Amino acid sequence: MSNATTVSAAKHPKGLYVLFFTEMWERFGYYLMLGIFSLYMIDGWENGGMGFSSLKKSDIYGTYIGLVYLTPFIGGLLADRILGYRKSIFAGGLLMAAGYLCLAVHDTTAFFVGLLLIILGNGMFKPNISTLVGNLYNNDTYRANKDAGFNIFYMGINIGAFICNFVAAYMRINYGWGYAFAAAGVGMLIGIVVFASGTKHVKEADVIKPTQPGDMSTGKIMLTVLLPMFVFGLLGYLIPGNLFGTDTNDAFIFGCLPVISFFVYLYVKANQEDKRPIGALLAVYTCIIVFWAVFHQNGDALTIWAEDYTDREMTSGVSNVANGIGMAQTVTNDGATTDEKSAKYFENLPADRVPAQGSSLKLYSTELYQSINPFWVVVLTPVIVGFWGFMRSRKKEPSTPAKITIGLVITALSALVMVGAVMATNHLESKASSMWLIGAYGVITIGELCLSPMGLSLVSKLSPPRITALMMGGFFLSTSLGNKLSGVLSGMWEGFENKTHFFLMNFALVMAAAVMLFLMLRWLNSIMREKNIY
Repeated sequence: MSNATTVSAAKHPKGLYVLFFTEMWERFGYYLMLGIFSLYMIDGWENGGMGFSSLKKSDIYGTYIGLVYLTPFIGGLLADRILGYRKSIFAGGLLMAAGYLCLAVHDTTAFFVGLLLIILGNGMFKPNISTLVGNLYNNDTYRANKDAGFNIFYMGINIGAFICNFVAAYMRINYGWGYAFAAAGVGMLIGIVVFASGTKHVKEADVIKPTQPGDMSTGKIMLTVLLPMFVFGLLGYLIPGNLFGTDTNDAFIFGCLPVISFFVYLYVKANQEDKRPIGALLAVYTCIIVFWAVFHQNGDALTIWAEDYTDREMTSGVSNVANGIGMAQTVTNDGATTDEKSAKYFENLPADRVPAQGSSLKLYSTELYQSINPFWVVVLTPVIVGFWGFMRSRKKEPSTPAKITIGLVITALSALVMVGAVMATNHLESKASSMWLIGAYGVITIGELCLSPMGLSLVSKLSPPRITALMMGGFFLSTSLGNKLSGVLSGMWEGFENKTHFFLMNFALVMAAAVMLFLMLRWLNSIMREKNIY
């Protein structure tokens, strides 16, 4: 982090650090919940879980992470037109905290109410804190460092995401699922306190821009976009059969159609000055859907890989320490199948490593593997920021769209690492070393750092100022569609007898998106030059 902080002391606004720590705690709660979400859903009711089937788990997972990034469209609209960004962030944070606390209650109704509150809260929070970051750089003092500012902000996201899984594992192992979810709620409340204490440093960035003649009114958007979104979603759920696999998939895809149509409408009706930048953003949004579809399998397919196919056994020295602080997961050979988790773990463990009947193994908790990606983000962010700074000093820094293209190619390569992992297990007959997951996450993190913060930066650069948060909502709409697709793809996991084909499918999808974006680079770069930004 040394390179980033050295630069930032002189070239980044104070408000960045307020938003950095606010987002850090918000993401602590969000990723704590996400890291245990799939495991909680498939754990038996008698163990404190929901007892869902694998297919239902993937369906709910994909729908949740899809909706949680669909609502930023609504939150961005309300912030741009009515509430402003700070009020929206406060409202969103409180809704999310309430949602995590609902999940702490072992009850089916509380489970779904909690998910709804988190979905609504994230919609109010996520686009608006990112918009504030970009607005802090809308003056000549800081403008040239916007990409680096978003990289630093992104590090805050991942510090929270790294720490949370250790807390989740400790709370879940020692106290149960409910206490782990409650910890997520406490983290969110800490983030709100941090934001409130430093709000004076971001006040200048919280400016509502007036609408222009021809802009659709807020009431009309509600009537012609939001109402149809719910109606289409209901129709998708109720239509006979399943066009996209499940009723919830149909509802989600149908519900997105009016929102997608609205962004197309923005492009069609835009004046000459705004049309090309909006068109460029929509093109980028389309390509990065596939990135999120592969990336967010970390919470589902790759979590199952860590749970069932990764050698998680601790060495004796580590297990003594971990057991002493309540961080080791225990699996016992009871000679039967009463302990389903133990039985599953022993299935592809070499016979000479299965403990004697009545004996146990100490394992790294599956949640901890969710910290690998944020660990790499924290470690690699200074390297990436420093590399782009070096390239800038030599006048060879790629444009922001080019960085996103590079990110897609590197993400595709991460899928090939997992192909190697499957082959190393002799097609799941044995367990894979943890190093395969560590390596795959390392590769995809480089791709992520070239893409995700750069996507946020690009939205801030190209959006017309009066609809920046709305266009940020569009960025998260592409994330939403990708997230839902990740659940659909993860749901195919069980259907692939040869798991190398599953990861090769991911590779092909992301490479296709990278090629599409590469073919548009000249056009995108010309728009960047027109706006005098790079």
